[in-house]
Amino acid sequence: MPAPADLGIEVIRVPEGSEIDLRLLLESVVEGVLVSGNVDVVAVGECARCLDPLERELAVDVQELYAYPGHGDEDTRSVVDDGLIDLEPALRDAVVLALPLAPLCRPDCPGLCSVCGAHLAGDPDHRHDEVDPRWAALAALRDDAGTTDSRTIDDRTGTAEDHRTADNEEN
Repeated sequence: MPAPADLGIEVIRVPEGSEIDLRLLLESVVEGVLVSGNVDVVAVGECARCLDPLERELAVDVQELYAYPGHGDEDTRSVVDDGLIDLEPALRDAVVLALPLAPLCRPDCPGLCSVCGAHLAGDPDHRHDEVDPRWAALAALRDDAGTTDSRTIDDRTGTAEDHRTADNEEN
């Protein structure tokens, strides 16, 4: 059976027209027809971390009761005209719910660098020597710690005062 359109989510889907392998058992029960079995599909998409293409084979179990007209409730699907059953909604529900929300090319995928977008799997030693701007003031204090002059601000007056260390007075 060819796959219908829009069988998937944004990052992974079953391509329209690709083959869906159905192994179904249709049983007549008092309320209607019980459909149960397996559906095998191949889904394609992108890794949620590194955006590399990926392909996944999925085996999905399906079980759905199709009620005869006048039987069943809002939780069952109705048998269509002339005893025909529309399997597409049940297959769509089963397959889409089985798709991963964030598919990965491999479980330990490192993804992309958040700064430059480099593919981290190809360069595990990738680094940037940038200082986070939120920490820049502390880095400046660290760099100034090597000097012997320092200035403080008087909390009462708001004025800066010079403080010299004993090392500086000796020179």
